Amino acid sequence: MFSGGVLVNLRRNSFAVALVFRLALPGYHYEFPRDHFNHPEFQTEWWYYTGNLHASDGRRFGFELTFFRQGVDRATQPSTIWDVRDIWMAHLALSDIDGRRFFHTQRLNRAGPGLAGADLEQARVWNGNWQTQWNGDTQELRAVAEQFSFDLSLNSEKPPVIHGQNGISQKAEGAGHASHYISLTRLETRGNIELEGKTFSVEGLSWMDHEFFTHQLDPGQVGWDWFSLQLDDGSELMLFQLRRKDGTRDRFSAGTFVDPSGRTTHLTMNDFSLTPGEIWTSPATGGRYPIAWTIRVPRLGFDSQLTTPLPQQELAEKNEASPPYWEGAIRIAGTVKSKPVQGVGYLEMTGYAGKPPLL
Repeated sequence: MFSGGVLVNLRRNSFAVALVFRLALPGYHYEFPRDHFNHPEFQTEWWYYTGNLHASDGRRFGFELTFFRQGVDRATQPSTIWDVRDIWMAHLALSDIDGRRFFHTQRLNRAGPGLAGADLEQARVWNGNWQTQWNGDTQELRAVAEQFSFDLSLNSEKPPVIHGQNGISQKAEGAGHASHYISLTRLETRGNIELEGKTFSVEGLSWMDHEFFTHQLDPGQVGWDWFSLQLDDGSELMLFQLRRKDGTRDRFSAGTFVDPSGRTTHLTMNDFSLTPGEIWTSPATGGRYPIAWTIRVPRLGFDSQLTTPLPQQELAEKNEASPPYWEGAIRIAGTVKSKPVQGVGYLEMTGYAGKPPLL
């Protein structure tokens, strides 16, 4: 997936960066658990967790916890542990769907003496007291904010999905304008959410994205729409479309279908259509976000309507490090080969309220 809040938009010479950081190129050999953790040879990396959960009384929640690393300096040797070689950012959000409220916050750190990082030996990714701790195929996700906290156990029901072709997810023309993109698409989730002093025992499904790269988008791409769908027939669907300045959809828009057994099918731009519907206007930024979509994938016989139970799920911070974006819980209802299907998921939209990151 992409990130609507990727750290800092660093101005840099592309040739100089390419000399210091590794490019995402075809033929990458994936190895797990190694590739679940840090890749400091690439400039940008993120770990992205989203999920739809419900309490025993039926109350519904969505959550987002994201960890970002942006490489800053590889040309000089650090003299102290406080030298900034990477910037570490994290976003945390909770959608109280039935309470009609949306909470979000962020933090920015350097690695320093263990303030933030991603480490294979420790089997964890963290930023302060926000973290995911791995134990085999299970992860313990913990985060604490002023108004809420959660402690969740995520167990993967399917092997990792590698998106794209030949080891890369191409995003623009040219070698290296791509990412290495991994997902865990069906994470059975149980745990607790504490909201304003009340504890909810919850369960549901989560999704994890992990990407690492040095270049990705080009200046002609002004935003994107990303969809992760978890269907009740046991399958998942990831789709993204890149939007260009002239209003057209970029030819590098793509997706992946994951069947109930974990087998994947790569989808190109011509395999699917995304038609926007109802528009929600942000009172904070003026951004106009399509919060309803019609999604069709003819080769899968997939035809569905996407809606959100909570229009206000925009993350808007008053700083240039995190451009505004919409990221929220969604619901899906439709058909697969004429059979009814329902599901949950997450939708991310950038470039509707200012310049997106990475350009």
